[in-house]
Amino acid sequence: MSKGILYVMTTVVPGLIKIGKTGSDNFDSRMYNLERNGYSNVVGLKRYFAIEVDDYDEKEILLDEIFSKSRLENTELFALDVNLVVQLLSSFEGRQIYPTDTTKDQEFDQASNARDSAKIPDGKYTMRRKIKAWNKDVSGVMIVEKGRFVVQAGSVLCPIRGKGWTTTKIIDEKRQTAHVVNDVLKENIEFNSPSLAASFITYAPANGWDVWKTENGKSINIYRKKGK
Repeated sequence: MSKGILYVMTTVVPGLIKIGKTGSDNFDSRMYNLERNGYSNVVGLKRYFAIEVDDYDEKEILLDEIFSKSRLENTELFALDVNLVVQLLSSFEGRQIYPTDTTKDQEFDQASNARDSAKIPDGKYTMRRKIKAWNKDVSGVMIVEKGRFVVQAGSVLCPIRGKGWTTTKIIDEKRQTAHVVNDVLKENIEFNSPSLAASFITYAPANGWDVWKTENGKSINIYRKKGK
């Protein structure tokens, strides 16, 4: 059985991705070359997910067959939702190569959540919560537009409480760099899911599907249920 790496990359063109394969010893150099030089006149490639599997040649052929209708002729470019590809790749038996700070199960769950998030209509959503550990009331406004989840300036955040309170690296990074004065956000911050947007405000794991509300006071979970 030949072992190698299957990978998916995003591009500068929204909705256009690259699916490919490389040898187990060539992943970093292959990613560097593609990220630096582009592929087939498309630039802005960024590594997104990669997994080392047995029979990688055969599995790449399988991917090509599954997504053949979305493939740009004579290329490894596909007009696809990258999260759908991550769901499939993370279901394969093998060792996750990228990202290095998550597990396959986490990647699958995040991809599933992102696909569900696409069902949320564009518009304005709000949340309010009481953080009992700090006796702190937090609140936020989120604007959804074309799959973008933007927490608005003026949202009231829970204070940063040090390591151990969150399990998401992106939340730690965004909270450390965001412009916040007296726990009030002074700039708009974008996320790729409603749960990340909620966790940014609470500085703790939060189910955005439950806490974000429509103008009628219903949780956005109604949109996920409609899609089933």
